[in-house]
Amino acid sequence: MPPASPVPGCSSGEVCTLIMATRFGWTDIGIPSSCKTCSVFRLLVLTTTHLPAEVFRREPPCSPVVAEYLEPGRSAYPARVPSRQRPVGTVTRGTTNPNRLRRCDRWIAGPQAWRLRRSVQPPVVVDLGYGASPITAVELHDRLRAVREDVQVVGIEIEPARVAAARPLERDGLSFRLGGFEVPLDGGVRPTVVRAFNVLRQYAEDEVAGAWSLVQERLAPDGLLVDGTCDEIGRRAAWVAVDASGPVSLTVSLRMGGLERPSAVAERLPKALIHRNVPGEPVHAFLTDLDRAWARSAPRSSWGARQRFLSTVAEVRERWPLLDGPSRWRLGELTVDWAAVAPTA
Repeated sequence: MPPASPVPGCSSGEVCTLIMATRFGWTDIGIPSSCKTCSVFRLLVLTTTHLPAEVFRREPPCSPVVAEYLEPGRSAYPARVPSRQRPVGTVTRGTTNPNRLRRCDRWIAGPQAWRLRRSVQPPVVVDLGYGASPITAVELHDRLRAVREDVQVVGIEIEPARVAAARPLERDGLSFRLGGFEVPLDGGVRPTVVRAFNVLRQYAEDEVAGAWSLVQERLAPDGLLVDGTCDEIGRRAAWVAVDASGPVSLTVSLRMGGLERPSAVAERLPKALIHRNVPGEPVHAFLTDLDRAWARSAPRSSWGARQRFLSTVAEVRERWPLLDGPSRWRLGELTVDWAAVAPTA
């Protein structure tokens, strides 16, 4: 059964916000602002019932009136998304810039390149939610061809106009299609890497796990979802690596020139962590420790910001389970085991 709801007379599966309704095209519906607890996945079932707006305003989804619009035997609370025919997700702002995702691309083509090389078939890499401009997908293809010349990069967007605008740039190994977190690929092909940058940042925190789960179902063996966020020109970035078993690591990547303190990346943490950067949460402790080590390494600044950062991370490594080494640290990048920074219950 759905959990208890703060709205009297309705369970959490029976209420939703105007924002949620707008995501599914119900722009003409007046919905009480107090209704804020419905899951996007439970809402999907109502999008296939052709429920009239006047009925929705008057009746909760579990009422006999609404039941008339449901197909026989269909539950009002499905355990999973009932249909893959429509893209799963929400149209985001779509803002992007050339070279914005270079730090993540460098990581995929570096420490994660073995995933592409191991694939017997040409590996498929998805740029999920590439935005208003396809430039990040084009750049990703250029960079990964140095790893596997036969790599196939597929840009997936939920907004049809963005897909249409990108298609003139298609070439051998690069294509674009309409879709969302269901990751629609021809012939049931499973992607080796799915990069979703600055996408879930615009969702609610409680939607992250569901989106991850949908993508995980589609991954190839040894496949990886990269869920991240960066600033407008890519100088500060952070991403979570998620494989079939769940989140594996958190990576922070910073431009060292002009860096005041490592915790400046806090405002670019992935959605699963950005609201957890408060005292008592592991990710807050991690960033605080980085700042303190950065301050203690200030004398190293005489030899440049890179030497200061190397000294900082070498100290932090004594207390935190870092998964990389100096070759990555020299780039202003470090990766920590997810278990050490995962949100508390």
